[in-house]
Amino acid sequence: MLRQYELVERVLAYDPDADEAVLNRAYVYTVQRHGTQKRASGDPYFSHPVEVAGLMTELKLDQDTVVTALLHDTVEDTLATIEEIERLFGPDVARLVDGVTKLSKIETLTENERAAENLRKFLLAMSEDLRVLLVKLADRLHNMRTLHFIKSTDKRKRIARETMDIYAPLAERVGMYEYMREMQLLAFEQLEPEAYATITGRLAAIRSDEGGQVDAIALEVKKALAEAGLKVEVSGREKHPYSIWKKMAERHVSFEQITDIMAFRVLTDSAADCYKALGVLHQTWQMIPGRFKDYVSTPKMNGYRSLHTALIYRNSMRVEVQIKTHEMHRTNEYGLAAHWAYKQGGVQPDGQVGWVRDLLEILDASHDAEELLEHTKLAIYADRIFAFTPKGSLFQLPKGATPIDFAFAVHTDLGAQAVGAKINGRHVPLRTQLGNGDVVEIIRSRTSEPQLSWLGFVVTGKARAAIRRSVRMKERADIAAIGQRLYEEIVERLPGKIGKKALKEALKRLKLTDEEDLMVAIGSAKIDDRQVMEALVPGSAEGLPDEDQWPKQRRAIAVRGLTPGMAFQLATCCHPVPGDRIVGLRQAGKGVEVHSIDCMTLASGVDADWIDLSWDARTDGAVGHLRAELYNRPGTLAEMAGIFALNHANVVNLEMTQRDDPFHTYEVDLEVRDLAHLTRIVSALRGSDAVAQADRI
Repeated sequence: MLRQYELVERVLAYDPDADEAVLNRAYVYTVQRHGTQKRASGDPYFSHPVEVAGLMTELKLDQDTVVTALLHDTVEDTLATIEEIERLFGPDVARLVDGVTKLSKIETLTENERAAENLRKFLLAMSEDLRVLLVKLADRLHNMRTLHFIKSTDKRKRIARETMDIYAPLAERVGMYEYMREMQLLAFEQLEPEAYATITGRLAAIRSDEGGQVDAIALEVKKALAEAGLKVEVSGREKHPYSIWKKMAERHVSFEQITDIMAFRVLTDSAADCYKALGVLHQTWQMIPGRFKDYVSTPKMNGYRSLHTALIYRNSMRVEVQIKTHEMHRTNEYGLAAHWAYKQGGVQPDGQVGWVRDLLEILDASHDAEELLEHTKLAIYADRIFAFTPKGSLFQLPKGATPIDFAFAVHTDLGAQAVGAKINGRHVPLRTQLGNGDVVEIIRSRTSEPQLSWLGFVVTGKARAAIRRSVRMKERADIAAIGQRLYEEIVERLPGKIGKKALKEALKRLKLTDEEDLMVAIGSAKIDDRQVMEALVPGSAEGLPDEDQWPKQRRAIAVRGLTPGMAFQLATCCHPVPGDRIVGLRQAGKGVEVHSIDCMTLASGVDADWIDLSWDARTDGAVGHLRAELYNRPGTLAEMAGIFALNHANVVNLEMTQRDDPFHTYEVDLEVRDLAHLTRIVSALRGSDAVAQADRI
């Protein structure tokens, strides 16, 4: 743990004008306030804020940010108040501390609701000053470094999952790749311990087998560039274990099939030298087509700049190379923090960037905790493409984005009114996926409105949130119209005329906000005729039959997905499981068949009505279908069965479909909880020495 004088000396080393007295006062304040509190490791609690402040000094952040780091837990975990912090350290520090302070855990909330509520407050605070995000990321990073001290496995996994889903992507979005990589690695170790152990073990074996091969390649790259008159720094490393595991999962390959495990970094003095170095490398070694990316002329949304290429080295070995300037490297590793770093006379950023505005729009449009978390993950955790408006404005979107996603990225109203699109001057369907560099023109109609079917192909959180909000508003209007007609029938049965005063009193009795809320409640059968009559004229419902004895057609019901009672079955061609995006096919004379959105049956143009569906929260698992190719040797089938048992999955059916020595292919029907459960099992199979290949069918 950093001592008081060490922390102050660190700040003064890069900011000689810093107020030493304020830093000393903040250090003493956090030590006194946290007092005898202990962390799970047994260390004094104040060691945590001190270490977070140390991380801020490594980034050379300004004095207020370092003080905020020291104080960030005092309001939540001690008797300190924001008012006291403002009096002692000023309004700026108080505002930052308030932004970083986590919400107290409310036991009545579910995990998702609690996570969403924390995220909601966090996004609002971050939109005002992005230094809140920098302190929060350092706070989470230090907590992840000490996560192994927590005894509860479930708690460790919950914290790791939240880190993987929210904080690591946020670090990536502001360009803090060092933080992102370390968070992912620490979370990966908790979430997938078997895969982590397997991959790190394989990397260690490669390291011992090949010795100093990384250093030898780096030296040869540097020599080739030096002979061309370029002054460069070259360093090499093995790929990040989580990056390897992710590539194995995405490409459906085993560890042995990953050919570009080594990556090299070339640092130059200028952008011009970057392109010269690229030319030298491409002339010296053969490049791999399709693997070159130019983020120098077209930076990523988070400001990341670099040239990426992949080369075929000796013996057909593939290596990745990143070429950038020293300044680009500094910005790339620490992103937004590099801009906030103390600079004499420097101008600080305004604290607001485009993707934060998008997140705030999503926050405003989201209906519940599930939606907020889903849309936020979509917005911050995706690879990007670049597309242009006809006038040349550039927009970054996730891979797989469509013209509808593009329209909502330009403006919410444009997305809502879209009726057609042109890509590079040619009319295309709205579900067409955009490519890098496409010029997109949106055709609009002011009488148009978002369609529910769009949810089947849009990929951005902003588009999905806006479409769902529009559909909900239309559904609400329709339900309110039904409720209005039922209300008029109810009023006709009352003794006497109902005026505005009686209606106002009825709203109070029913605890509803306004007249529209009443009509929606009636139309969706949340309240019945008897309750409405009693609220309008107390005593008027006496002697009436019970509500469930009234004619059923008098009750209006709001439905999402399938109408209650409608028969359906899960399709055997794609075996959808909870977590898959699903649609229903309804054919004449048959029930509804539920398919995964990427099922080939849908692509074949089957003649049926499509119904937009989603999994109910009460869904308790389904049967997934796997194909596994095992090495034909004793014990491999038992090892596969052991992986199923270890992951608490029940085998429903097992069939050998092919013998092709030295491999045997099996198809397995497996009871799983959801898509994440099935994906973990497939990943565990791919990491096993007994399995040559494993895929979901």
